[in-house]
Amino acid sequence: MSPEAPRHVLVVCTANICRSPMAEGLLKAAADRRGRPVAVKSGGVLGLIGRPADPKAVKVCKELDIDLSAHRSQGIDAATVAWAEFILVMELRHQIELHRRFPESEGKVMLLGNFGGMHEIDDPVGGWTFRFRRSRDRLQRCVEAFLDQLPVRPLSAE
Repeated sequence: MSPEAPRHVLVVCTANICRSPMAEGLLKAAADRRGRPVAVKSGGVLGLIGRPADPKAVKVCKELDIDLSAHRSQGIDAATVAWAEFILVMELRHQIELHRRFPESEGKVMLLGNFGGMHEIDDPVGGWTFRFRRSRDRLQRCVEAFLDQLPVRPLSAE
């Protein structure tokens, strides 16, 4: 297999403290296991800056040897949207908000849940640890399926 050009993926949820940090960590780990060069960022449409991931998100990802302890929440800006080749959102309202604020995101935004046979991925915020595990497991299924469908883009021979 020839060397592959890196793909840029942005994962978006509401506050960037539960679902998108988990999805970011899971996607990075899955891409690493597969030897796929995928750069991943996450952010929230709410625009919270500098908040750590929810302790339960950190806990359930740690169970899979994924460390979210250094995560700090980010908003979404035009530069990040321009950077991203694919934008994976948790809910239809996230897609609508991105299209409203960043019309240039058209064609990049997809519901992550669609890759795992579901529509939206519920927010576990405020819930018991089992809700975070369920969310993590759904996210895992979806990011694996996303990677299964992500075409290889060979490095151009320039």
